[in-house]
Amino acid sequence: MAAPAPLGQRSALLDMRHVTKTFNGDVVALHGMSLTVNEGDFISLLGPSGCGKSTALRLIAGLSHPSQGRIEWQGGADDTDLAVVFQEPTLMPWATVAQNVWLPFRLRGKSYEQVKDDVLEALRLVGLENFQRSYPRELSGGMKMRVSIARALVTRPKLILMDEPFAALDEITRHKLNNDLLEMKQKIGCTVIFVTHSVFESVFLSDRIVVMAARPGRVIEELTVDAPYPRDEDFRTSADYAGHCRAASDALHQAMEAA
Repeated sequence: MAAPAPLGQRSALLDMRHVTKTFNGDVVALHGMSLTVNEGDFISLLGPSGCGKSTALRLIAGLSHPSQGRIEWQGGADDTDLAVVFQEPTLMPWATVAQNVWLPFRLRGKSYEQVKDDVLEALRLVGLENFQRSYPRELSGGMKMRVSIARALVTRPKLILMDEPFAALDEITRHKLNNDLLEMKQKIGCTVIFVTHSVFESVFLSDRIVVMAARPGRVIEELTVDAPYPRDEDFRTSADYAGHCRAASDALHQAMEAA
């Protein structure tokens, strides 16, 4: 898969324009958010709890609708163009790993035999090809999240939305999954919007970081991480990484003061 075009040269995938989401008539969860998502972007939404990160993801996914503003896919989209990875793996405990990954195709009326190769390829991408007959109860927390990611990847969507998928994992597992996520993204060439509270995670993964503040949820600043991919442990210990982390940390501090 070819590397994505440089920032500034990518085609727009979707636009959010002045999007506001209000609950119960007076609770403003998200206010005036505008964001252009381009093909090949890795965007992190970084901010404190209550700043509207997950609300923005739900709006993009079509699980909720804006109170004001609009969200438009460029050229239109269907349900195969988008996948969501939630904070919890949300696996079916009675189904095998392969059956869990098959689920998006099953909901579209495709038999396992029709898409078996796609399911096995998705499992290979997350390193679980030898666990296709295992059940969720037999897996570690990190392995369960890999199954959830494989289920999102299996239809080769244009856009993957990830809502703090690694927050509950230990630091070593989280670092490994960060590395693997970037490798998988490079292989399938998708676009990712990733919600996180972690400055370090956002800098390692992203080429764009959208910093948000709470009460009401809104965008404070957008940062560019211009370090090339692939990224590895050398990047994590580099002066460039430290500089980007300082910039993101400063922006997050401003966002928290603005809340």
